[in-house]
Amino acid sequence: MPLSMTGFGEAHRQQDGLAVTVEVRTINSRYFKLSLRITEGYASLEPQIESVVRERIRRGTIQVSVWVERVHTPDDYRINTAVLAGYRQQLEALARDWRLDGPISLENLLLLPGVIDEQTNRSIHADTDWPLIHEALQAAIEHMDRMRAEEGRAMAADLAANCRVIASCLEVVAERAPRVVEGYRARLEERLSKTLAEFGVTLDPSDLIKEVSLFAERSDISEEIVRLRSHLEQFGSFLDGPESSGRKLEFLTQEMLREVNTIGSKANDVEIARQVIEIKSSLERIREMIQNIE
Repeated sequence: MPLSMTGFGEAHRQQDGLAVTVEVRTINSRYFKLSLRITEGYASLEPQIESVVRERIRRGTIQVSVWVERVHTPDDYRINTAVLAGYRQQLEALARDWRLDGPISLENLLLLPGVIDEQTNRSIHADTDWPLIHEALQAAIEHMDRMRAEEGRAMAADLAANCRVIASCLEVVAERAPRVVEGYRARLEERLSKTLAEFGVTLDPSDLIKEVSLFAERSDISEEIVRLRSHLEQFGSFLDGPESSGRKLEFLTQEMLREVNTIGSKANDVEIARQVIEIKSSLERIREMIQNIE
C-alpha cells in the first residue's frame, strides 16, 4: 500500500519526573534527509534517534524535534540563608538609620535576588533517559504513519483510476492498430490506381504488397502494446502490495511513457494519436502524484 511522504505525528510521555515531547514531520524528497532538534545535553542520542527513524521511513525530508524536561520538585529549590541574613542585616541597619517603624517582611525578603537557589545544574544522564525518549519517538512515528497511510489510500485510489483510463485507451489502440495497415493499403491502392490510369499503366500487385509490408513493419506497435500492458499490471501489483514502492512506481511510469511515445510516433493514425494524448495525460497525473509516495 502506498504511503504518502507528507505527514505529522506528535507524542508525549512522562515518568519519574521526566517529561518528553516528540514531533515528527515529513515532506516529499527523492532521498532520505533528517533534520534533528533536541534539548541541550541529549545530543549523544542523535545516532539512536536516526536509527529508529530510518527503520520506519525510507525516503523524504524528515524533521524530528525532541524536548526533554525534568519536572520540578521541592528538592530543586534551596533558600540561601547567608544571602537572606545579609539582606536582613542591611535592611535592619537602614531602618535604624532612617528611624523606620515596622517589621521587615520575610515574604518580601524571599523575593530578593539570590535568596532562592534553583537547582538547574543537575546532571543529565541521556542513556538513562533514552527508553522514555524512544517510547515517545515510536509513538510519534506511529501517529505520523497513520496520517501517511490515510493519505496513501486516497492516492492509491486516484492512481488506480488513472491506470484504468490508460488500460481503456490501450484497448482502443490495440483494436485500432490492425485497421491502420489495411486502411493504408486501401488508400495507397486507390491513389496509385487513379494516377496510373491517367498514363495507362497497370500496377504490379507484388509492388503494392511490398510497399504495404514495409509500412506495416514501420508502424507495428504490437510489442509496445504488450509491454505497456505488462507495465500496467506490475503497477497495479505494486499498488496492492504490502509495502510502499514509490521508486518502482516512478520507474514504471517512465517506462510506460517511453512505450506510449513510441506508439504515437509509429502508429500514424488520428484515432490512435487521440488515445495516446489521453494516456500521456493520465501518466502525467500519475507522475506528479508518485513524487509524494515513499
